Amino acid sequence: MALSRIALLLIVALSVVGGAGTAKAHTADISSSRIVSEGDGRYRVDVGFLGADIERMFAESGPSRADVDLTEPGVIEAMIGKFIQSRVALQNEAGAACPSEIVSVGADPANPRDSKVVLRMDCSAVPGQILYNPYKLLEAQGSRAKHLVGVGERNADERLTEAQSLGAEPAPGEVMIFPGDALVDLSKPLLTPWELAPKFFAAGIEHIMTGYDHLCFLIAVMLWATRVWPVVKLVTAFTVSHSITLSLAALGLVDLPSRWVEIAIAASIVYVAIENFFTCKVEGRWRDTFVFGLIHGFGFASGLIEIGVPQRAIAPALASFNLGVEAGQIGVVLIALPLLSAFDRLFTHGVRDPRLVRLGSGVIACLGAYWLFERIF
Repeated sequence: MALSRIALLLIVALSVVGGAGTAKAHTADISSSRIVSEGDGRYRVDVGFLGADIERMFAESGPSRADVDLTEPGVIEAMIGKFIQSRVALQNEAGAACPSEIVSVGADPANPRDSKVVLRMDCSAVPGQILYNPYKLLEAQGSRAKHLVGVGERNADERLTEAQSLGAEPAPGEVMIFPGDALVDLSKPLLTPWELAPKFFAAGIEHIMTGYDHLCFLIAVMLWATRVWPVVKLVTAFTVSHSITLSLAALGLVDLPSRWVEIAIAASIVYVAIENFFTCKVEGRWRDTFVFGLIHGFGFASGLIEIGVPQRAIAPALASFNLGVEAGQIGVVLIALPLLSAFDRLFTHGVRDPRLVRLGSGVIACLGAYWLFERIF
């Protein structure tokens, strides 16, 4: 009876994970801005965002499209431009906003996965200190929104070391902001790359804890484990391998189509879950986690790339994001392994019950198969 209750709870828990993972399996609700002074109180503001996020924001709070012919050239781009323009602003402390105009809307040349709206804002007639306010955009993105603001860089290769606006110089740097944070004061120094590290560390934890497919993979390879050492080898192999591909992808040395990466991740979940039906040995499974970790690393990299890491912050961002992923993984292991061991002691005299493993593996295999077909079709 106790086993049946726990089995039911296991099914419900994994089903909830699967349902949530359908909507948000990876880091989402991310946007970025790069602010460049063009002199005489004028600024260029490049706003980048994920294409999937803008579609969702349009569906939830965008303009009505009932009477708009979306097949006309430039109509969708114009709607996106106005949507972003109305949700970011340069303003003074009294709330007086600088007039803005849309320069361009389209794909981000630096990141094909993203779109970019380029705005030009004229603050020459706005008195006082200029602040950047993207919080209407964050509100549209949702409660998990994050926004990376860069100041003083025209693009990845061209640095602006000085810019003048009404006698003040915007301080080069970056800052990652969340809903509820203070407006960005362009006259004050922003964060150095290493000061940004805690933000990327938190993003890494979030990515693994909301990356339900990664979690299902990790749990599946642990289900037969009854000792700590095999789990240490599993996690270490997974860590080493995904760190390799995460670094290669984040540095732009290897670029695989994200769709095929997601399909391969789903297939790896199905494989390790089905493998549990044919073997209970965990000693050699570190080889599986190493091979599949290479694939999962590209999935982790997508979360880092989506944030929009400035070139000068790649090293600390990559290191801290990866550490965040590892911290999340260790947290999962520290929860899952004691729970499995406690179950063994309480109900099966210290022996892992094959029914529990097969039940959990069956649910995970079904989730993996669902994600696989969803991502293929």
